[in-house]
Amino acid sequence: MRLLLRRAAVLASAALLVACGQTAQNPAASNGTDLQVVTTFLPITGFTKAVAGDCATVQALVPTNVGPHDFQATPSDLVKLQKADVLVKNGLGLESFLDKLIASADNPTLRVIDTSSGVATLANADQKAAEKGGGEHGHDHGHDHGSDPAGEAAERQEAAKEHDQGHDHGHEHGPINPHIWLDPLRAVQQVETIRDGLIAAKPACKEQFSANAASFTAELQALNAELAAQLKPFAGKTFVAFHDFAPYFAERYKLKTAFVVEAPEQNPTPADLQRVAEQVKQSDLKALLSEPQEGSRSFNALAGDLGVRVSVFDPLETGPAEGENPGYYTVQMRRNVSDLVKAFGK
Repeated sequence: MRLLLRRAAVLASAALLVACGQTAQNPAASNGTDLQVVTTFLPITGFTKAVAGDCATVQALVPTNVGPHDFQATPSDLVKLQKADVLVKNGLGLESFLDKLIASADNPTLRVIDTSSGVATLANADQKAAEKGGGEHGHDHGHDHGSDPAGEAAERQEAAKEHDQGHDHGHEHGPINPHIWLDPLRAVQQVETIRDGLIAAKPACKEQFSANAASFTAELQALNAELAAQLKPFAGKTFVAFHDFAPYFAERYKLKTAFVVEAPEQNPTPADLQRVAEQVKQSDLKALLSEPQEGSRSFNALAGDLGVRVSVFDPLETGPAEGENPGYYTVQMRRNVSDLVKAFGK
């Protein structure tokens, strides 16, 4: 019922946006000196602000307290895109609301920067099961995935685009896991793609965009080295998260991750909880990792039965208003690893 109500809301929003696009005068894209940049959600906004500096005005479509899974576009969001010079998105099918919104905005000069371009990707659990012949979903990700060959990565990205464009699928993930920003080195690639896209949109600011990106990517590389040193003693260990947000993080630091549900709005079944209970017993975890967005309600009873704590790993899909600041990402990632180390019992 919950999913049906959400789909009804999506259809209603789409109809409203189309009507606005047909009846309203299209505001012209920015003709001022500042580049007008619209971003999708929290980490993409932070990354873009880190690069943009004073050379662009950056505003987000999705409020900081709303995740991309739950966002419903409004007519004011349509106006933002009509006035924008550039749109920056994560990609990989995560922002399923964008295609209809962009079409309704009818802004032929809008540049779209897909920050997932060129990033090695990992398949979602359902896709892996399908590729293996429809067996049970393991609902875990090992750490032995190498970087995808270029052709395979391109095929997966194309599949994600087709899934996003061809389905009104509520908030289910597509064939590719989209949470690339939780790997700091993949985040470096995202920042570099944003840099290149902003330079193309405003060549006069090339020097500033390049310097800003270099400074922020150096911070991300230092963060990665720090996290790698902290997590090295736990290589090969498994941690359990509420939804399937952590495979890129786990791969980077040679960990394994299990999850209860694929997308955060799904409700766990008794079979899901039983599977997780077995994984916790096998991995000797001291805590289950919930999310700030989810709270601990889904894990409390299970944690009590297993004699473990409920800790937190923030996938950074939502946050406070200051979450749009570039430094928020590094602070929260350090906090995530600190909590994860405790969950491993050290």
